[in-house]
Amino acid sequence: MEGENLFPFNAEQPNWHVLFVRSNQEKRIAERLGGKGVEHYLPCTRPVRQWKDRRVRLQVPLFPGYIFVRLPFPERMKVLTLPYVVSMLGSKNSPSVVSEEEIAVIRRGIEHGDAEPHEYLKTGQRVLITGGVMSGMEGILVRKQTGSRVVISIDSIFRAFAVELDQAFVSPLAPASTPEFQSAPRALSTDVI
Repeated sequence: MEGENLFPFNAEQPNWHVLFVRSNQEKRIAERLGGKGVEHYLPCTRPVRQWKDRRVRLQVPLFPGYIFVRLPFPERMKVLTLPYVVSMLGSKNSPSVVSEEEIAVIRRGIEHGDAEPHEYLKTGQRVLITGGVMSGMEGILVRKQTGSRVVISIDSIFRAFAVELDQAFVSPLAPASTPEFQSAPRALSTDVI
């Protein structure tokens, strides 16, 4: 079938894809991508690390081993042939596509939310951020002694990042109905305090 699109996205249009690269080579590859004129994004965070004699602010990738590239899928060999690039993330049949909205969420988290890497969480208490620059985003609440952090998941790449927020800007979302709760007898649900 000639002209039929085999992917769940338009392969001829530029889309955000994810390169998986060798460890500690993200910055070097980002420079090479820039030299080739490929639109890319390497989100970095700036943690403070204590060395023996001083404190140092480093610049490290938010998602180690990942670089986002925006290009039409047929042009992928331009990036896959670079040294230290391992592969493009995706399933056996289709590469992962990261939406413009997810890229914008990552950018806002880096620019305004003091983002730092966090393990990807699929379960936990879902929250809605109701104030500040991250307003309208959903995430998973993680409590710390010094305040609240919200973990924001980027589902297309199975990664997440955490941002520090004022607790007043976080409100719980109603738990999703699950088959276990839907099939429970009504008498049991009314006895719960």
